[in-house]
Amino acid sequence: MFLKTSRYYKQEVVEAETGDNSTAAGKKTVNAVSLRRLPQTEGSAVQIKSSDRLDIMAQRQYNEPTMFWYIADANSELQANHLVEEPGQTINVPEQ
Repeated sequence: MFLKTSRYYKQEVVEAETGDNSTAAGKKTVNAVSLRRLPQTEGSAVQIKSSDRLDIMAQRQYNEPTMFWYIADANSELQANHLVEEPGQTINVPEQ
């Protein structure tokens, strides 16, 4: 279902009910990805430059731009793009 480079590749897919459970017409069963816990990661502190983007950093670090999520997971920012908005700030970039 997910590519091997996806953060959800090994996540279990579960069935969940949505909608109004008081009537059969309002209830739907859907497939959803189970909750994913952020892994503990070790890495290096990297200072952001004005031209940095997470996909470019992932290409440089892992030779795979779709692994940008690995950098995002290693930092506490909820919006991944905020990690590279401000040049000069320092973020954690995992080895792999």
